[in-house]
Amino acid sequence: MLTGDKGKYFLLVSALSLASLLMTQQGAIFLGLMRWSTSTIRNTNAPIWVMDPVVEQVNEVQPLRDIDLFRVRSVDEVEWAEPLYFSIQQAKFTSGQFKSILLMGLDSITLIGMPSRIQEGNLNHLKQANGVIVDLVAVEMFSKALGRRITLGDTFEINDREAKIVGICETEKSFFGYPYVYTTEQKFLDFIPRRRKNLSFVLVKPKENLSAEFVAKKIESETGLKALTKTAFFQKTENWIKENTGIPISFYMTVSLGFLVGMAVSCQTFYAFILENLPYLGVLKAMGVTNKELCNLLLIQALFVGFLGYGIGIGYASIFGNFAFNSKQIPFYWNASLLLFSLFVVLFICACAALLGIYRIRRLESAEVFRV
Repeated sequence: MLTGDKGKYFLLVSALSLASLLMTQQGAIFLGLMRWSTSTIRNTNAPIWVMDPVVEQVNEVQPLRDIDLFRVRSVDEVEWAEPLYFSIQQAKFTSGQFKSILLMGLDSITLIGMPSRIQEGNLNHLKQANGVIVDLVAVEMFSKALGRRITLGDTFEINDREAKIVGICETEKSFFGYPYVYTTEQKFLDFIPRRRKNLSFVLVKPKENLSAEFVAKKIESETGLKALTKTAFFQKTENWIKENTGIPISFYMTVSLGFLVGMAVSCQTFYAFILENLPYLGVLKAMGVTNKELCNLLLIQALFVGFLGYGIGIGYASIFGNFAFNSKQIPFYWNASLLLFSLFVVLFICACAALLGIYRIRRLESAEVFRV
C-alpha cells in the first residue's frame, strides 16, 4: 500500500520530514537565542547573584553602592562574596575603527568570574599594567578591524586609555554578539567614565552544606537586595526575553506552521491511500481478517513513515546545526527534550492520519467490494 504509488509515498514522507525539520531546526535556534541571552551567567558560573531589586535580567544593570558588597559579606551563611563590574564600552583601534565590547571587571586578587577556558596567556598576566583578556569573538572582530590576526601584546583603546591583550579565553557568545573583555576591578574603573555607583553584581558562594536557595533568601532578608541562584537567574532572564520581545511568537508561528503542514498533507495523503486500497482491504475482511488486525496494519504503516520522516528531518536539521556551529553566527542548540518533542509531534500527526483510515475501515463492509 505504501510503496505502490511512489508519488504519494514520497509526498507523505516529505511532508513529515518537513514538519520534523521545521520544528527541530526552529526550536534549536530559539533555544540557542535563549542561551545567548544568558551567556554572561554561564561564563561567570557563580552559585548566587546579588543585584539591585529593580533588575529583571542579566543584561540589565542597575549599579549598586560599594557598601552593598560588604553588607552581603556580613551575612553569616556566605562563604565569599566578590564584585562583578559590567559595562558596554567602545574599543578603538589604530585603524580608526570602533567596536562595542562587554567590559567585565573582576576582583583583583581572586579573579572570580573569569571563564575557566583560557586558550592563550595566563590569568596572572591580567594583573599587568593595562592588561585585558579577550574572548574568541573579540579575536575575530578585532582582527577584521586591524586587517590581521591579533596576538598577545596587541593594544587598543577604551575611552582614550590603552588596553593590552595578555590572554585569550573561550566564552559563550553574547545575545548582541558583543565580545567579552575581562580586566581587574581597578583597571575597569580606570577604563570607564567616573560615576557615583559602578558595582553591577555581587557574586556569592554559600557556606558548605547550605543550599543556594536558602542563602539567597537570607541575603534578601538581611540586605534588602535581590539575590537569585544561577538557575533562577537563568529562568528570569529567559522569561523576560519571552515576555518583552517578539522572538518567541515568531518561532512559535514557524513551529506551528510545520505542524499544520505535516498534519494537513499527511492526513490527506494517508486517507487517499486508504480510499485507493479499499477493495483489497474489503477482500481481507471477507477472508476473515478482523478490524483490529487491519487497524494494527494501518498503525504500523503510519509509524513506519513517521519514523522515516522524522529521521530525515533530524538529519537535515543536524546538517544545518553543523553549519551554524562552524559559522558561529547562528544560534543553534538542541537537547534531548527538543528531539523528543519533535518525535512526539510527528508521531501524533501519524496517529491522526491513521485514525482517519481506521474510521473508514471500521465502516467498510466486506460485501461492498463484490458489488458490481
